Amino acid sequence: MVQRSSVPAVKAHMNDKPESSITVMVVDDDPAVRQLIAKHLSNAGYHVSDFADAQTCLAAFQDNPPDVLLTDIDMPGMDGIFLLAEAKKINPSTEVVVITGHAQKENAIQALRKGAFDFFEKPVDLAELLETIHRTVRYQTLVRERDRLSSQVAALSEREAKRWGVTGIVGTSPGLKRVMAAVESLRKTDKTTVLIQGESGTGKELVARAIHLGSSRALRPFIAINCSAIPEQLAESVFFGHVRGAFTGASSDAKGCFDTADGGTLFLDEIGDMPLNLQTVLLRVLEDGIIIPVGAQKGHSVNVRVIAATNASLPERVACGRFRQDLYFRLERYLIEIPPLRTRKEDIPLLAEHFMNLLACEMGIPPPPLSPDVINSLESYDYPGNVRELKNILERALIDSGGKQISVDHLHYGTQTRSHLRYSSAEVSPVSSE
Repeated sequence: MVQRSSVPAVKAHMNDKPESSITVMVVDDDPAVRQLIAKHLSNAGYHVSDFADAQTCLAAFQDNPPDVLLTDIDMPGMDGIFLLAEAKKINPSTEVVVITGHAQKENAIQALRKGAFDFFEKPVDLAELLETIHRTVRYQTLVRERDRLSSQVAALSEREAKRWGVTGIVGTSPGLKRVMAAVESLRKTDKTTVLIQGESGTGKELVARAIHLGSSRALRPFIAINCSAIPEQLAESVFFGHVRGAFTGASSDAKGCFDTADGGTLFLDEIGDMPLNLQTVLLRVLEDGIIIPVGAQKGHSVNVRVIAATNASLPERVACGRFRQDLYFRLERYLIEIPPLRTRKEDIPLLAEHFMNLLACEMGIPPPPLSPDVINSLESYDYPGNVRELKNILERALIDSGGKQISVDHLHYGTQTRSHLRYSSAEVSPVSSE
């Protein structure tokens, strides 16, 4: 018999079937062998049906495929190899175990090539047979669990894509089209370092996530770090980890964000605020892919794509000595510039509809339509907080309206000044000359 590594026992939470519900079909033209096997498997708790020939078995198989098919190879009429092939066409998830004579190993190898899970030789060792069936069922359980998890991951990826993926980058303006084209190009490579430039609230993290979710790294971690929020004395440990005893309070080894993001994407927001000493280390990591935890004697490699973002002018920071020029050039291998919302007002109606649908879904209510007056009001504002501010305005409006029709009165702008809120002459009463 083929020797295989033992499949670990499967825990109850993995949707494991009880043995009494697992179905096995046994096919052998030798009644003594067939009945012996059927009785032994029945005593072990399996639900067994037996057949004297492959044709009868195949007819029953079509109506109700079993979990396991146990078949002899050498039978008159339809042999076990043909039965195996037909069974796999009808129900690929049924696992097939074949029985072969001592001098028929070539047939057994052929069966394995056609999809048999295992084979064993006559005379039948009942204990070995039972272990083979147990192993087959455990394997099926693992496959079902894998498929269930894959389905969950696919559903999660779809939900994340709607919220964070390219479908969340809404608009038709020329500037946004350039951003979307860049995202699509960067999805084809998973190594190129990216620098995203844009004002606060323009959606830099959204763009970074869209690149990540569309790349081959999509099922690996996306780790977002705000460089301006990390105390300088802890920054190196946060990024690269530390070993026990590296500093006071380091009571155990700890991974940094580069290790956590291994295989995926590390998003470094506000990269312009990164301390100069850390910039030096980051440049080395970007060049050789090796990180050295604080206090460690040697480093190890990581596979991380770095996407950095800033709302500051890095060239200006380079000029005043606050940012390393060589790191800037390394990060700017691919630059994406996100235009502010005030320069692409034509995108506001689409963005408003997108956010209204998203927010209403999160609140469990139907999305109310936005009237032309509401859209006109939204388009009259300059949004110093950009897309994030638009979303916040709509979220409050949806709450204040109780999920009903939104009016202009429900729109609360953060800066009610003429520098940000523009009125047409038709909206402003003329001043009396008297």
